[in-house]
Amino acid sequence: MRNIVAIVGRPNVGKSTLFNRMTESRAAIVQETSGVTRDRHYGLSEWNGVEFSVIDTGGYVVGSDDIFEEEIRKQVVIAMEEASAIIFVVDVTTGITDLDESVANMLRRTDKPVVLCSNKVDNASRSIDATEFYSFGLGEVHAISAINGSGTGELLDKLVSSFNTDLDVDDTSGIPNIAIVGKPNVGKSSLCNALLGEERNIVTPISGTTRDSIHTRYKSFGFDFNLVDTAGIRKKAKVDEDIEYYSVLRSIRTIENSDVCIFMIDATEGVQKQDLNIFYVIEKNRKGVVVLVNKWDLIEKETNSVRDFENKIREQLSPFSDVPIIFTSAIEKQRIHKSLEEAIEVYHNRTQRIPTSRLNELLQGIMEHHPPPSVKGKFIKIKYITQLPTHAPAFALFCNLPQYVRDSYKRFLENKFREEFNFTGVPIRIFFRKK
Repeated sequence: MRNIVAIVGRPNVGKSTLFNRMTESRAAIVQETSGVTRDRHYGLSEWNGVEFSVIDTGGYVVGSDDIFEEEIRKQVVIAMEEASAIIFVVDVTTGITDLDESVANMLRRTDKPVVLCSNKVDNASRSIDATEFYSFGLGEVHAISAINGSGTGELLDKLVSSFNTDLDVDDTSGIPNIAIVGKPNVGKSSLCNALLGEERNIVTPISGTTRDSIHTRYKSFGFDFNLVDTAGIRKKAKVDEDIEYYSVLRSIRTIENSDVCIFMIDATEGVQKQDLNIFYVIEKNRKGVVVLVNKWDLIEKETNSVRDFENKIREQLSPFSDVPIIFTSAIEKQRIHKSLEEAIEVYHNRTQRIPTSRLNELLQGIMEHHPPPSVKGKFIKIKYITQLPTHAPAFALFCNLPQYVRDSYKRFLENKFREEFNFTGVPIRIFFRKK
């Protein structure tokens, strides 16, 4: 499980610019996905061989100064609770403001590592101005310019050295970790109660690896896995709180520590922006996913209701739409065990190893009938394919001109792999390498 870094500070100090700078080296992870607009407040970054998650708390604050202070306070509290380390960003061009003081007062009370950085330091005089932030009593002030990258190397060195290295150890118990995720009030607790309620005597609690998730060993009806409930998200989902930020942040730890996510959406609301944010996190972490449409008993049915609703969901989740979709009612206990069957099936899809000989047989047929299109008069010849030894399915194809293979052809190959092998519910990756 990765360390999580939260970037906090008042508006307009450059938090999002720093976020983009930190995640730039992993552009494939945080790039915009075609089809739907998804806010990129979550990304993956890597420094000195250490991979970590980054949360940008920017973009949420609107309204008057009073609203500013209250919203920032909430976000800092959440960051202090959930993050492994915190980056506190201030603006050297404006100096210390009351909002900065307020954030600093809160951060002095946390036992989490806090890295203070003075942004927009792009000349010598501003380097001197940055020293005033030592008055916060938060240790060394890192003078950086997020927009051009100066000083960010030293900042990241300090950040990575503060991490808890124990988090980098993956759970290899061999038992699937299945997480129930979704925005507040979609019925996660109801599903857990429906699954565990009458069977309380045959489940054994396991100490939670993270404070915000409840891990339960589920052994019933032929199933054996760790069930992870994220119902804790609902506790702080007040009307006046930024639910979207909170639910995504609380879900990330659970998603990263799972093998398969049962992703719940509310049938009465459909797929909303907040749902897409959570789905984006599942996809980018390359976890298996089963979509569970809850509260289906509240929908007025017509002849093609299921088909139309399913098609709309796949369209919104595009381009990763090869996922099982189950319509259920946790309260009525409709098809709840079907969701577990699908989750276990997706787990097996995600962990399957395909023999190299079978892969190359498939590749040979594709090359005969649908070779890559030529680029600038050059012909791409793919000679060999093998599956990489990664947690999630990934394939390396060796060819003469990997730089000329277009994304459209990669998607074509992915579709061919999905037709031949069962990768339903599992994101797969394809790499082209020089032979």
